[in-house]
Amino acid sequence: METPPPPLSQSTPRNIYAFGLTSFLNDTASEMAYWVMPAFLASLGAGAAQLGIIEGVAESVASFAKLFSGYLADKVSHRKPIVVGGYFVANAVKPLLALVSSWWQILGIRFADRFAKGVRGTARDVMVADAVDNSNIGSAYGLIQAMDSAGAIVGPLLALAVIGRFGMRGVFASAAIPGALCVIVAWVGIRERFVGRRAPSPVKADRSSAAAASANSEWLPKLPLGFYYVLAVVTLFSLGNSSDMFLVLRAGNIGIPASQAPLLGLVFNIMFTLLSWPAGKFSDRFSRSAIAAAGYFVFAIVYFVFALAPSQLAIWLTMAFYGLFYALTNPVLKALVVESVAGDVRGRALGIFSFLTSVTTLLSSVITGALWKVYGPAVPFYFSAGIATVSAFALLAHRSPKRN
Repeated sequence: METPPPPLSQSTPRNIYAFGLTSFLNDTASEMAYWVMPAFLASLGAGAAQLGIIEGVAESVASFAKLFSGYLADKVSHRKPIVVGGYFVANAVKPLLALVSSWWQILGIRFADRFAKGVRGTARDVMVADAVDNSNIGSAYGLIQAMDSAGAIVGPLLALAVIGRFGMRGVFASAAIPGALCVIVAWVGIRERFVGRRAPSPVKADRSSAAAASANSEWLPKLPLGFYYVLAVVTLFSLGNSSDMFLVLRAGNIGIPASQAPLLGLVFNIMFTLLSWPAGKFSDRFSRSAIAAAGYFVFAIVYFVFALAPSQLAIWLTMAFYGLFYALTNPVLKALVVESVAGDVRGRALGIFSFLTSVTTLLSSVITGALWKVYGPAVPFYFSAGIATVSAFALLAHRSPKRN
């Protein structure tokens, strides 16, 4: 007979807040370096082609690492070393950017950084799900997402404060400070919930012990039909969800200068930060599928306005509205995946989910670029808005699992 998971301890909120603070510090360090990277590459004699290679390789390796991390998270009893190790490697290599002299060295650093992010990401998400019951998963993911996007606000502002006095290399070196704090908080603040072998979640209580043991030993376990339905819908949506850099490029088409691109990102991240936790908490009380579908409708509206591009004011307002899309989908869909599967396969479910959406998003950028080149800037935005609308109706047809 399967042993039910132990009751939540009084220290459970500690893990959620520890993960939130860790995400804030890590993203602060990452965003300090990220916005300086294009200009730094140019100073080394590299250009857009090298930047494309670096980011393409970095995102690809992160996608495969998430898939591997999901399998690993289901097989081990102690995930904290994976999470802390991932944060340590990522924040140990970032300051090395201050010492590089060629673009291929940057490629190696970004490779290590994104691989570490992929490995720790799924293990962290499983630990978050283990720290709370199903009725609070959305709130937990929402809080962590809010802290993460808050780091995306603070990071560029710190880089702006440092770069005038110490230059771009000084920015990379300074990123070591929040990076070190991130590792310390992760090591001291995060606690393992399970001591021995993980107990399966009661989500699928009717599954036999033999079936559970078989699923736990497989790379691709037998997952519920509801999970695959959500996966199919999100994959379809991702075909229209290209890089946000196309939004910046479109803004430039109607007269918003490149120098104001970071401000567009700031407007977006402020809304994302403010709304992520409320959206996650809201999804704990109502249908997660319906809330994520609302996010897809918001995306469709945003891309429709960008296709029309009626004025610069409309672009600024729509970019703020875009933050609502991320808040309604990022934490909510992750919570929907977690509650759709048994506890002993959460890692692989999250890994498959992250891998497919990442790969499809990369493909979407290629599609958007091709449509832009052949038909002009408006068509790819209409295309994305149409796919988002279809995906929203498909999510509305999905019934979220019942929660205790």
